[in-house]
Amino acid sequence: MNRAELADFLRRGRARLEPSDVGLASGARRRTPGLRREEVAALAGMSVDYYTRLEQSRGPRPSRQMLGALARALRLTGDERDHLFHLVGEEPPRDGTASAHVRPGLLLVLDRLHDTPAMVMSDYGEVLAQNAMAAALSGDALARPPRERNLVRRFFTDPAARKLSPPEDHEEHARGHVANLRAVTAAHPDDRAVTALVAELRTASEEFEKLWGEHEVAVRRASTKRFQHPLVGLLELDCEVLVSAEHRQLLIIHTARPGTETHERLQLLRVVGLQDMTPSGNSQA
Repeated sequence: MNRAELADFLRRGRARLEPSDVGLASGARRRTPGLRREEVAALAGMSVDYYTRLEQSRGPRPSRQMLGALARALRLTGDERDHLFHLVGEEPPRDGTASAHVRPGLLLVLDRLHDTPAMVMSDYGEVLAQNAMAAALSGDALARPPRERNLVRRFFTDPAARKLSPPEDHEEHARGHVANLRAVTAAHPDDRAVTALVAELRTASEEFEKLWGEHEVAVRRASTKRFQHPLVGLLELDCEVLVSAEHRQLLIIHTARPGTETHERLQLLRVVGLQDMTPSGNSQA
């Protein structure tokens, strides 16, 4: 691990970004260009002390998950992400699996969606990035341990994950998750992460095993979904799915039709902001 080079790379990456580049308000004029350390730390989901030590060449060796979080926070390109991994002595993620690196352009789109919930996820359910409204709607997925960021795994193994939707919608969601996973497995049979997830869920969930045996196949598409939020009540949202096929990533955007009661409740949710009002930080897409 080259601590000095890593520290310099992080400082330069932070200095070239403006708050507006990452969806933050500019606020008062800054004495130095770029983001503050605490802003990068918050974007990466780490403590300010941990990040500060990395910039001061005295931090511990970051995990692969932490490197991925830093790459997203600093809006690194694919080549820059690979360089970051090399500085720590890690082999960058390679093709053959769904990429966990969200391209800067896609993150920029996410940052611009201030008034509607939006997230980026892999084609098999891993939450990779989300905006403030998505966190307010369904909980901060990135604050959870990596294993708990997969929406399909949580839906079938954590009863609390279902509390965000009305009970009568659960079967439809379950079938949708399994049918999509069927399609992903068929399209990418050599992706070990996907095959391991399927094997795990077939053992852990009788419901998943039953639905898997029915062999329904359907990729995620635009739909209407209902969310039972504990503060603002029932929300009926249009769910748009934009696909980045090259990286096997989906941009999920939830919108409300103007003039509806749901639209008014969504505006109230925006006022609530980042306060975690959802039970157990539930998340579903």
